[in-house]
Amino acid sequence: MLEYTDRHARYLFRVMSRHALLYTEMVTTGALLHGKPARWLDYSDCEHPLALQLGGSDPSELAACVRLAAQWRYDEVNLNVGCPSDRVQNGRFGACLMAQPDRVADCVRAMREAADLPVTVKTRIGIDHQDSYEALVAFIATVADGGCDTFIIHARKAWLSGLNPKQNREIPPLRYETVYRLKRDFPGLAIIINGGLNDLDQAKSQLAYVDGVMLGRAAYHNAYLLSHVDSVFYGEHSEAISRAEVISRYQAYVNEELERGTPLRHMTRHLSGLVQGVPGARRFRRYLSENVHGSGASAAVISQALDLLRSAATASAVS
Repeated sequence: MLEYTDRHARYLFRVMSRHALLYTEMVTTGALLHGKPARWLDYSDCEHPLALQLGGSDPSELAACVRLAAQWRYDEVNLNVGCPSDRVQNGRFGACLMAQPDRVADCVRAMREAADLPVTVKTRIGIDHQDSYEALVAFIATVADGGCDTFIIHARKAWLSGLNPKQNREIPPLRYETVYRLKRDFPGLAIIINGGLNDLDQAKSQLAYVDGVMLGRAAYHNAYLLSHVDSVFYGEHSEAISRAEVISRYQAYVNEELERGTPLRHMTRHLSGLVQGVPGARRFRRYLSENVHGSGASAAVISQALDLLRSAATASAVS
């Protein structure tokens, strides 16, 4: 979810769900250790529970990043061993690390020793021709010996050459049964499933086989589904918050961020998924895209876009 789940998107998500565990976009160890860590690590307190997702392959560097995560009071640190992009491979981390289970175990061990924080691993079910169930079992067993007891598993293999990241999310077939089997064979581990789940009914059905579900792009591009997460998964019986109320609460946040100098466009871009499938969504998005770039642009632009959405909803109801 690089360049998607930044702190502004996560604030929007938290308006809709009080309980869902939120993850940062993947942050490299180099960005934290050789740049300005606050740029990546700062967040709003309301975002808890919140996990920091790291990309890296050097145990000492990952340990240093975990200490930063503890300093910033994150609730979990996740090591990404599933991203297949060329840029990530060139840095020798992400999915290519599935070929080096001992190194991943060393990384987890160093991370666990660095601070008293849960360390989880996000991975695929295989890479390239290393995609047998036996290879996956060996990988999980080795990394679990390093101290990881929670695995988030994208139920597709990754081709490290020949497919781009988007294709790697679509072309390799989903193999949910492989993840279910893994849970049966490792009952003491928490197995979280990811990949190809587009709605909450699909997600909830997975709980008959695994311990949890991670939603990625579905939760971003159709963000309003998060307004039902607390009732579907956490037993809350209150009525789902309306889109208008979500936008109103987010607008208050936008006003505060504008006073801190955050560009309006950095925050409004996350609103597109909130109106997915709603009458007037195209006009809403177009109005935002055309009016957030001026030096005098304010959060009033959001109110004006919302008015367009309401007008479209009224026209649709009348027709």
